[in-house]
Amino acid sequence: MCGALFVVIVVGMFTFTYIKNKELKDAEKVAIENPKPQVAYADIIRITAKHFFEDGVHTFVGEIPFGTPCELLEATAQVAESFPEQVTLDFTVVNNADTCAQVVTTQRFKVEASASTEAVVKARFMGRDIELNLVPASAGESPDDFELFIKG
Repeated sequence: MCGALFVVIVVGMFTFTYIKNKELKDAEKVAIENPKPQVAYADIIRITAKHFFEDGVHTFVGEIPFGTPCELLEATAQVAESFPEQVTLDFTVVNNADTCAQVVTTQRFKVEASASTEAVVKARFMGRDIELNLVPASAGESPDDFELFIKG
């Protein structure tokens, strides 16, 4: 009787191990077939820009650090006709180099948009929404003389 019980327990252990191993392999197969998409520049979640407003034109200036000097920043502004207007700053990165030195390099941007003082401003980086930290310009500052010494 004890011998039969022992055989049943051992067969049960092997069956349980086989079933769990099969479930694990099936789960790995699903993960390989449906990989999570890689987000380019996932570390860029916030951009800080100095905000100038003069004669109905908003000017945003700032800089973003990148891993190589081959990554070039393009920045544009789109104004949605509503009240208040909605200004969207679109940032994209162009990199046509096959190989490039791995040196942190900052890329500056200057974007202008004609809109009222009540305009709502938001930002997108590589097609995804990001936080935009706007720092108001001080009196006497000009976007052409911009130097970024902002923390935060």
